Amino acid sequence: MAGNQPLLDSPAAHPSGGPQIDLNALVEPWIGAIVVALAVAVLLFLLLAMLQARRIRRLGKRIDRITRGEDGRSLEAMLDAHMDKVLQVASEIDKLAAREASVEATGRRSFQRVGLVRFNPFEDTGGNQSFAIALLDGTGNGFVLTSLHARTGTRVYAKTLTAAKAEGALSDEESAAIRQALAPAASAPGERSGA
Repeated sequence: MAGNQPLLDSPAAHPSGGPQIDLNALVEPWIGAIVVALAVAVLLFLLLAMLQARRIRRLGKRIDRITRGEDGRSLEAMLDAHMDKVLQVASEIDKLAAREASVEATGRRSFQRVGLVRFNPFEDTGGNQSFAIALLDGTGNGFVLTSLHARTGTRVYAKTLTAAKAEGALSDEESAAIRQALAPAASAPGERSGA
């Protein structure tokens, strides 16, 4: 300790009434060691800061490599291009949905169900040369076409169908062709011999 200064002042010297500690007297013998310790701490913190800066730089380079595409664009540019592509695909999906609705509406009016019955209406002809064919759309509208073949000629008749019903009378073969067209599973056209 420098001089003969007491570490504790007398209680009467201070208005608070309690003993006071003289910090200067306590720190003075250790000032050199404290400065050296603080210098070492500062150097350690500088070293740690340089190591962290180096790690951050390396991490930044890795992120740059990861976020660059094949053509060297940044992640932001790649995301912008991706969003443009998503919007383009969404637009194409909307167009396809509109086309699908149009095709579906057209498909309901096109012939979807076919029934064919071949038969022999006359005794004097050979084979099942005559036929009845029913062509129906998705709602059962269409027609049934009947061809009667004889040695002297062929006659063709057509009858319109609404909801699979004809306005006039149907022959057995025409009714069979309509039933075949309305059957759930498409089977091979059957042959039928009859009068």
